[in-house]
This record gives sequence, structure tokens and C-alpha cells, in this order.
Amino acid sequence: MSNFSFKRFTIHQERCAMKVGTDGVLLGAWAATEMEAARVRSVLDIGTGTGLIALMTAQRFPDAEVVAIDIDEHAAEQARENISKSPFSHNINVLHKSLQEYIQEENAEKRFDLIVCNPPFFDNSLVCPDPSRTVARHTSTLPFASLMKGARSLLADNGIFALVIPSECRQKIEDEAIFAGLYLCRRTAVVTKEGKKPKRFLLEFGINVMPATDTKLSLESDEYRALTADFYLPKAEKR
Repeated sequence: MSNFSFKRFTIHQERCAMKVGTDGVLLGAWAATEMEAARVRSVLDIGTGTGLIALMTAQRFPDAEVVAIDIDEHAAEQARENISKSPFSHNINVLHKSLQEYIQEENAEKRFDLIVCNPPFFDNSLVCPDPSRTVARHTSTLPFASLMKGARSLLADNGIFALVIPSECRQKIEDEAIFAGLYLCRRTAVVTKEGKKPKRFLLEFGINVMPATDTKLSLESDEYRALTADFYLPKAEKR
């Protein structure tokens, strides 16, 4: 599939290693849903890929300035094109940079109200022969420790860092968050259907210690349909 149409934008993805998937849509729709929209004035999308999550956050937070970064040049180019053809092009700036480069080269004083990331998660697995897929999927390019420390350095005092990860990575991410000075504030277990074990976790971290809330979300539930209703086209309109 070369493109994926949403209600307010279309994603072309032929040059991206990671295509549109449920993980990205979940994160884009779920992140910061418990924050007042007016509080979200700046967003950083780490590893933007096609630009999907950047576009979703720009749609949800129309007054926010969104910075989208990606280490892969082809992905950054495709994200720019997708964004340029959307109604949100004036809100989003795409940069071909790794997180590490962004921290070193950009304004060190800038802090973000919301940071989102659908990170590479293959850790001790074999490296894929396709270099682009390795960059997108393997932690060799962005170890969890570097991700959490980088997010902590860029997060506003009352900001939120949200990410989606496979269930087997949850404990490692939460441990690295503690080492980086981040505290879990919201965790949602994602199941394909009721009674199944979680395949993914949606996690939110902040700088301030607060009681963490735990919830569950089924991909077959009305809650999931309501969460994504502003983005997905009705099936009859998809192409």
C-alpha cells in the first residue's frame, strides 16, 4: 500500500521503512488526552517516520508548534511531503536529525509540553539486512537509556513524555525512566480483544512524582473507536 487516507490528511509511505500501523495511530490519539489542549503549545515527535503522529498531534492541538525529527533522510523527506499537503503544514517543522543531534545542535533552552515517540524496540535481536528498517526498528540507533535521558532534558516542567512499546519492553523502559529522572503517570495496556494478554503498552512519564493510573484498552471496544474517531475514515471511504 503506497498511501493511507485519514479524515484530514493522507500518508504516503513508499519511502519509509515503517509503514502506518495501529501503534502510531494509538499513540497519536491517546497521548496527553488528560491534559487541557490549551496547555499543549509545543510538541516534539521523536522518529517521526511518515509524519503520522506529528500530523495527529497537530490536528488535536491546533495552537501547538510541532517539531518532528527523524534520523533517516528518506523518512524525513516523505514526512515533509505528507505534511506539506496537509492542512497542518504551518504547524509542523520536520528536521533530518537524530535525537542526539537535535539535543546538541538546537536551542538548548527549548522545552516541550508534549514529547511523543514510537521508538525502535528490537534490542537483542538480529539486525535486519535493510539498513532503513534497522534504524527504524532496532535500539542500536536509539537505546532506551538515551531515549529517556534525551526526553527528560527536553521536557517542560509540567510536560508529558508519551510512547507506545511492546509489552516485553515495558519493564525496561520504566526502569530507564527512573534512572533518567522521569516518573510514570499513566499506563494503558492494549489488548486485541478482551481476555487476551496485552500486546502493547501506552506509557506517559513526567518530571514530577504523582500517582500512576492503570487502564486497559481493547482494540475491539467502543472506547477505541471513540478514541480514533477523529482520524480514521469509515471503511467505505478508505482506499
